[in-house]
Order: sequence, then C-alpha cells, then structure tokens
Amino acid sequence: MKQRMAILLAVSGVLALFFLLGGAEQLTLDNLKARSSALLAVQQAQPVLSAAGFFVAYVALTALSLPGAAIMTLAAGAVFGLGTGLLLVSFASSLGAVLACGLARSLLQPLIAERFQSQLAMINAGLERDGIFYLLSLRLVPAVPFFIVNLVFGLTRVSLARFYWVSQLGMLPGTVVYVYAGTELGAITRLGDILSPPLLGALLALGLFPWVARAGLQRLAARRALARFRRPKHFDDNVIVLGAGSGGLIAALIAATARAKVTLVERGEMGGDCLNRGCVPSKALLASAHLASAQRRGLPGVKSLGVAIDFPAVMARVQDAIATIEPKDSAARYESLGVRVVKGEARILDPWTVEVHGERRTARRLIVATGGAPLLPPIPGLEACDPLTSDSLWALETLPPRLLVLGAGPIGCELAQSLAALGASVALVDQAEQVLPREDRAVGALLASALVREGITLHLGVRAEAFTPGAALGSGTLLVSSGETVAFDRVLVAVGRRPVTAGLGLEELGVRLRPNGALEVDETLRTSVPTIYGCGDVVGPYQFTHMASDQAWVAAMNALFRPLKAFKWRGAVVPWITFTDPEVARVGLSEEEAAEKGIAVTVTQVGYDDNDRAIAEGQTEGFIKVLTAPGKDRILGVTIAGARAGELLAPWVMAMTHGLGLKKIMGTIHAYPSYAELNKAVASAWRKAHAPEKALDLLRHWHALFR
Repeated sequence: MKQRMAILLAVSGVLALFFLLGGAEQLTLDNLKARSSALLAVQQAQPVLSAAGFFVAYVALTALSLPGAAIMTLAAGAVFGLGTGLLLVSFASSLGAVLACGLARSLLQPLIAERFQSQLAMINAGLERDGIFYLLSLRLVPAVPFFIVNLVFGLTRVSLARFYWVSQLGMLPGTVVYVYAGTELGAITRLGDILSPPLLGALLALGLFPWVARAGLQRLAARRALARFRRPKHFDDNVIVLGAGSGGLIAALIAATARAKVTLVERGEMGGDCLNRGCVPSKALLASAHLASAQRRGLPGVKSLGVAIDFPAVMARVQDAIATIEPKDSAARYESLGVRVVKGEARILDPWTVEVHGERRTARRLIVATGGAPLLPPIPGLEACDPLTSDSLWALETLPPRLLVLGAGPIGCELAQSLAALGASVALVDQAEQVLPREDRAVGALLASALVREGITLHLGVRAEAFTPGAALGSGTLLVSSGETVAFDRVLVAVGRRPVTAGLGLEELGVRLRPNGALEVDETLRTSVPTIYGCGDVVGPYQFTHMASDQAWVAAMNALFRPLKAFKWRGAVVPWITFTDPEVARVGLSEEEAAEKGIAVTVTQVGYDDNDRAIAEGQTEGFIKVLTAPGKDRILGVTIAGARAGELLAPWVMAMTHGLGLKKIMGTIHAYPSYAELNKAVASAWRKAHAPEKALDLLRHWHALFR
C-alpha cells in the first residue's frame, strides 16, 4: 500500500510539473514547424546524444500517458529521417506503452478488481482466448487512442511480454505513416491532414485483418482435418448421437424436435449412468437409509424405534425405482418421438460415418455423449479383491458386514453413509485431510461429525498402499500409509470417474483428447475434427446430469445449425448437491476457492439454529454461507450444509444466472415457518452489516426534530 502510494505521488508530481511548465503548449504542430531547423541542427551536432534524449523523452511521455505523442512522432521523421526515426519511435512507443500498462496494473488494478471482479473475470477469460487479436486490432487502428489501450490492458492479466511484442507489431503501420509525414513536415497544416479518409479506411481494414486471418486459419484447419477423408455425396442422417445417457438423450430429442433425421446409438441400457447406476438407484438407496437412520435417532419424547433391515427388499426397491422411470428413457419412447435407436458398439470410421454391428450410417454431424466409468486406481492387490464400484454395487444381494469405502468424495460419502445406516460396519479411507475435499473445511468437519456419529470409521490423510485378498471372495485387508491395516468383507472404490472415449476410433481420426481421456472441445463443444461435437461426462469439467443436459442443447444446436449460428457453452453457474445427511449444496465460489484465487469476497453466514422450522423439527445442525463482491450485493458463491440444502440452493442458482443480488432476495416474501427463510435471513444479515450508517445517523437527527 505504501509503495503504491509513493508511486502515485511521484507520477502525480511529474504530471503537475509537465503542465505547470507548459509542456502541453510546447508539443504543438506550429511549435514543431517553427523549431524544426534548430532541432535538426542539434541532431547533426550531437547525433547519438540527441537520439538517446529523444528516446528517453518519448518513453516518459507515453509511459505517463501525456499528450503529444503524435507531435513527437512527426518530430522523429523531421529530425532523424524515416529510417532512424521509425526505429526510435517503434521501440520507444512500445516500451512506454508497457510502462503505462504496468503503472495502471500497479495503481488501478487493485482498486478496480475489488469492485468489478466478475466483469474482469469474464474479460480475462476472453483475453486468454483472443487477447492477441483484440490488442493487435486496436493497435492497427490509430482512431483508438493508444494511451486508453495501455490503461485498459493494465487492468487485465495479459502478460507484459505479450503486450509488448503485439503492441510493437500493431503500432508499426501507424508509426510509419506519422514518421513519413514528419519527413514532409512543411506540407502539413494540421494533424487531420495525415489521416485522410482513404488512409483511415486502409488502417481499419488492416485492423480487421487479424480476425479475417484467424477465421481463415480456422477454416483451413477444419479443411485439413477433413482433407484425407472422402465426404459422402449424401447422408443417411442429419445427426448421429453416440450414447443414450442424459446428454445423448437430450441431444437426440432436440434434433428430432427440430424435425432433423437422427440416429441414437447405445451399447448398454437406455438412460445411461444416471438412470441405471447413478442418480436414480443411489437416491432410492438413500431414501431407505435416511428413514432407517431417522427412526434410530428419534426425537425427545419419542423413543427411537426398533428398525429391521431387509437388505434384499431395499435393493429390490432400488430396481423398482429404475423400472418406474425407465419408460421415459426407453427406446420405444424415443422412436415414437422420431429418433432411430440402434443398440450396439459404435465405431467412428471417418468424420461422417459410424459403424454398428457391421452396418454403416452417415450423418453431417456426430455428437459423442458416451459418458464416464468408475476409475480404479493402480493399487497393488486391488483387482484381486473383486472391488465394487458405483456401477456394480447395485447387483449386491447381501449387505457386507464390514465395508471399506475408498474415496471420501460425494459418491463415497453418500454410499458409505447409506450402507452404514442399513447395518454395515463402514470404514472410509481417503488421502485428503477431510471428507468432501472440494468443499470448505467447515463443510467437511460438519459432515465428518455426522458420519462418525453413525459409526463410520474415518481414515483421512492416508494413502492406500496395498490390498491383501482374504479367504472369502471380495474380502481382505488394506494397508494404509500410516501403518494401520483395515479389514473388510467387500471394498467399494469411489475415487472418481473417467471419460469413456477408448475404442470409438476418435484418436485415429485426429480428435484431440485431454490427458484424462476427455474430449478436447472449444466453447461451442466442437472437437478438433469439425464434424464431431461432444457433451456430458465425456467432455467435463463436471460430471453432473444437469450439466450434461445443458451441454447437450449447445452441442445439438451447433450440430444442426452451424454455420448459420454458433452457440457457446459458458457453464458459469453450475450447481451441485451431495445427498448426505446433512445435505451439502453449492454454486459458484467457495470461501477457500476465493482465497486460493486471490479474489476478495465478503462472507455472510447464518446458522440453521436460528430458523424456527429447523428448531421445531430438531434439524438445527448446519449453515448457509454467501459470498459477495466487497461493498456490493452481487452473489459470487453460495454454500449450504444442512437439512434440505439442495432445495434451498435453487433460488441462488437463479439469482446468479440472472444477475439478481441479495437485496432482491431480501425483498421477496418467504413463507413462515420454512427452511426457505434461511435464504432471506442471510440476505438480511448482509444488509444489516452494510447498513448506511451516515444516512441512519441523519435520520436519527431528523426524528429528533419531531419529539
């Protein structure tokens, strides 16, 4: 802070001195023409010293954003000639621009960043993709004052090295024009003579050139990606979708709704992971587990009830839930909607052709929505223990007496808590220091306490070193890095999921993949082969059903209507819920993420223990935490841990999506008594902390006049 203040005072002093000494009046065209002969004589007498002095003066002028750069450029041509003048101005202007950018970054960015964090985040994201093109275009068009460009880019994260070389390249054409004009100084009566309309038009066209060139390069890259393949003369379909999970079903439905001809290929069950192995079965299991756990706990005045668990019946109910929902995702339903459904393994032969069971079918666009699969870490002895995963768990017919769950993320915590409530002795192991390591420490601590109360043994901050199989199938022991051993009858691995891209033929076509096997896509969800799009778990970055559905819309619209219209997937506001007891729900930044990224936030938190409905129902454990921009009610993130957290999150997702602030939340009537009042309570707490004290003090005096 002191250093910034010192720089600010120094800069202010130099600026004041410049104007007090009449610097602005000296840097005029008339004055230059009057003194050109004298300046030329100095240059001839002291060529090196005059060039060095001019260079330093030009750098200082541009670094401090002082007026007169155009006159100085003309002077370079008049005094030093075209060659030397161009060399001096080109390097001096670029160096001065970098210094101006650095000054703005040092003096202004901390102040601006605190007030306009989300806007700057969007600008920086765009500059990371297209920063060179924006800067080059602005530099090529002298109609945009260069000092403004210097100051604006100082508020961004563009590197100074990149800013320097793009500025030097971009300012070169305009510099040539002005330095050459200086060599013909006598013919200039006003600065407007230099940039005639035709010349301005030429420079404007030059400014547009980078974008035209970029579009051309993209088209060239697309043509190269397709050049070695023979394009079909006609197509069987408009779109072929691979995978009938959440993303694939939505993409196929959108295509059929748009009256396009679409084929949907699925090698397994319709509905994918969500219906058959993920969301639906896990929530059905959770329902039974939460009921069993609640009956054991009871409430004051109501004795806890004896709970008898029929595990085969619980698992049968899970299958009933799947069977009840299955018709909505069935092949028969989608065929009735106009989708051609094909069962089998698909292989992409070229950018337009898919083969299934020897039958080939072509389409103008392909959408890959093949989902994800559980990740099995390469731990010695693990495979010999016949590990369960979130895919294979649902075939269990008997509850393992001792269950080891490897992984304390959302899936691991949900399943560990559920199976513990149904009677298993559960040990939860993770190398992270807390459960739910992606959440704030307070959230992890809250859930850890709940898990321990339910008899789950936590082994956190330790690595799984090796498994030793036992005598019974699936049983064994695990050695962890702390030296402890954990015995189990079955092990459930829940350490994450990997995208399913192997075996599709993507790499042979030149489709680029990320290190984890996910498709590498642009903001339109198009892969490096321009006829192939992706959506859902196979793309990421989050593996949520609702995100897959959102991406599917973008991928389908682009596959159908590009190049008429290109839709971009932003994915800025993605909520998620962990369905443990207590529930954990979040959207946007967490407090610890904000600290890691250096984003200043105001944290407002209220507890469930102040909510009347929670008190009445004995659900006072938990909190809601809202992050806002300092001094503003703009919402940057919300974390809720407690009863019905997932339902409480929905208004916050809508508020962040549509730019509504805490004042809007506070100004909305919430029914009493309800958990939803927590949302209004946190908004009111923010308002109280940001009360306009000066205005309230004036009101106190105003009311005193009437007493």
